[in-house]
Amino acid sequence: MQTLLLGPDDVDANTPLAAVIDAVEGAFGAYARGDVVMPAKSYVDLPQYNGDFRSMPAYVATNEWDAAAVKWVNVHADNPEKYDLPTVLGTIIYSDPANAFPLSLMDGTHVTRKRTGAAAAVATDYLAVDDARSMGLVGAGVQSYTQLEAISHVRDIEEVVVADVDEDAVQAFVDHFSDRFDVRAGSIEEAAHCDVLSTVTPVEEPLVHSVGEHTHVNAIGADAAGKHEISDDILLDATLVIDDYDQCTHSGEINVPWSAGVLSDADLHAELGEIVAGEKEGRTADDGVTVFDSTGLAIQDVATAHVAYERARENGAGTDFTLVGTDV
Repeated sequence: MQTLLLGPDDVDANTPLAAVIDAVEGAFGAYARGDVVMPAKSYVDLPQYNGDFRSMPAYVATNEWDAAAVKWVNVHADNPEKYDLPTVLGTIIYSDPANAFPLSLMDGTHVTRKRTGAAAAVATDYLAVDDARSMGLVGAGVQSYTQLEAISHVRDIEEVVVADVDEDAVQAFVDHFSDRFDVRAGSIEEAAHCDVLSTVTPVEEPLVHSVGEHTHVNAIGADAAGKHEISDDILLDATLVIDDYDQCTHSGEINVPWSAGVLSDADLHAELGEIVAGEKEGRTADDGVTVFDSTGLAIQDVATAHVAYERARENGAGTDFTLVGTDV
């Protein structure tokens, strides 16, 4: 048996966002039904290298498919300057759950980028107003592009406002999307008063202090204890939806006010999977501001890796090679 090697171009070409969004939505539903196995994310801290490794394994069983994978991902802040490498690298082993054979070894960078955007799209579909036409972005890094691409699959976005302290990054974003959207640079406040807002920054002090009366917020940037993008007042007043209780209370957008006792269980409306599975309501006519706290789950990586592998096999992409011996 052969393992399929998928480099970044192969993964990118074989993970169309519409398919990834569908797969990630299915994974969230499976999570709520108890049809997943997802151990806690484990960390290998390496302060001597100003970095860490993170291991994210999971098994997902939806009504259409089941799959298992593990993502080995890092955050090494000195990589760009010292080694001319990205801060974050990722590798995924995608395995057959029936016999554990490694079906594919694939680049995890595009998987991470697209599954994060897909989760925001799923949340937006269930929580934003139906006629949402404007989108704000706070942060103009790589993930901001995927946020807009993914969310435009579930809402007819026309106007886009992007805010970032890096003017060059903002201009690059505007130039990239100018032929598809009415996109412009703006202030954080202008971005935050759009119908949909995605925040994709690494800050530890809130920078969004007011939003529109019916804005849906995708809080993406907080992925570690101490990070916090949205003011406590907004979180307290919003219909608050999280991706996973343990991860969000430890390292999501709500982690800081949670540890301070500002937020509690009574302030949480649902996990996203409960809404997808029909166990809890999404947006209702009475809802004002909604917030989705996205920390990123291993089940999203499994779902996206499933799309990449199946599409790559259909399209004859990648390279087969012998990774493990199969002698009995």
